[in-house]
Amino acid sequence: MQVTETLNEGLKRGYNIVVTAAELDDKVNEKLVEAQPEVEMKGFRKGKVPMALLKKQFGQRLLGEAMQETIDGAMNQHFEDSGDRPALQPEVKMTNEDWKEGDDVHVEMAYEALPEIPEVDLKSISLEKLVVKADDAAVEEALGNLAETAQDFKARRKGSKAKDGDQVVFDFVGKVDGEAFEGGSAEDYPLVLGSNSFIPGFEEQLVGVKAEEEKDVTVSFPDDYQAEHLAGKEAVFSCNVKEVKEPVAAEINDEMAQKFGAEDLAGLKGQISERLEAEYAGASRAVQKRALLDALDGKVSFDLPPSLLDAEAKQIAHQLWHEENPEVEGHDHPEVEATEEHTKLAARRVRLGLLLAELGQKAEVEVTDAEMTQAIMAQARQYPGQERQFFEFIQQNAQMQQQMRAPIFEDKVVDYVFELAEVTEKEVSKDDLEKAVEALEDE
Repeated sequence: MQVTETLNEGLKRGYNIVVTAAELDDKVNEKLVEAQPEVEMKGFRKGKVPMALLKKQFGQRLLGEAMQETIDGAMNQHFEDSGDRPALQPEVKMTNEDWKEGDDVHVEMAYEALPEIPEVDLKSISLEKLVVKADDAAVEEALGNLAETAQDFKARRKGSKAKDGDQVVFDFVGKVDGEAFEGGSAEDYPLVLGSNSFIPGFEEQLVGVKAEEEKDVTVSFPDDYQAEHLAGKEAVFSCNVKEVKEPVAAEINDEMAQKFGAEDLAGLKGQISERLEAEYAGASRAVQKRALLDALDGKVSFDLPPSLLDAEAKQIAHQLWHEENPEVEGHDHPEVEATEEHTKLAARRVRLGLLLAELGQKAEVEVTDAEMTQAIMAQARQYPGQERQFFEFIQQNAQMQQQMRAPIFEDKVVDYVFELAEVTEKEVSKDDLEKAVEALEDE
């Protein structure tokens, strides 16, 4: 086998590989010898079929396998000898298309090599960790928000008109073409105006009603309504309003705390404090991570594989285009061209991605099966009732597994660098932390 370099410019590499006919023949014979003990053929005992007959019977079929395995072996040997790591799957094509049995095989291989990543003194990196304590004011604010979610309703003063957000308790009978229809009637039904739980246009017509008032509400069922016999039909609902109630926040006490699973109010406050500090810690980590990436970006410089850079720039351009055109859900739109700004951002992402991958590899950072399972289950919860199908889909899809593994790996590498870097804590207010997070979003 001969391997001849044809291109070596920057990170681009090109090679001609020649696999001789004799090498192919040897590979075929090797496969036949391996299979011979298990072959049965009429007129011969198992394992005693002559090689010449085996080759005549199976040689042509094994030739393709031998060719593929020999070429793959040549590529693997090349990467082992050269130390090159391809940025993407190498392009491989056979150049003597008129090949016939007995000819040598000529193959061209082209790829972009991953660059040499320079060493970084991680201990020289200085970072600031923002620390926010959950003070009494923050806990009380969160308690107030919880009380609003646990709101109740109390009767308004007699004669008061219903407002958006009020609860109207009423009886109703719905009719289409003068005939009452199944499921169109109820008694003492509590409807919160503005909840959009009724047919579009229904709730708005009850704004302004009073207790003991009767009102006809006329609406049209949507064309795609689930009950086909009602879809697109106009209906009149005769409503008898019994009560108009205004929303009131729950009283902040032990009883409310128990509704949220705590033993008493003190226990609920403790839970809120823990949750708030966990949220603050998550936000602080995001700020610290950005500072780390900025520091790393300023410490390294190396050539980037053009194919990776181009693919990342196109992906960024495509993503930003969809954010600017949210009404377009699919990908049936004109091609989005990457700009210089997209390419600049892509260069940072590719450079940092390669650097973090190198740091993780050297530190032997790995994503465990337990961490992957936890991540998959967390995503599966977004599909209630279909968790098992989602889990099986991920298990059978290597690309999806890689997409889920990558951010876990990156976070573990970041944590590894945090441990080595010089990190000083700085206690700040919640507002200061929020401003730091907002600054990340503005960049």
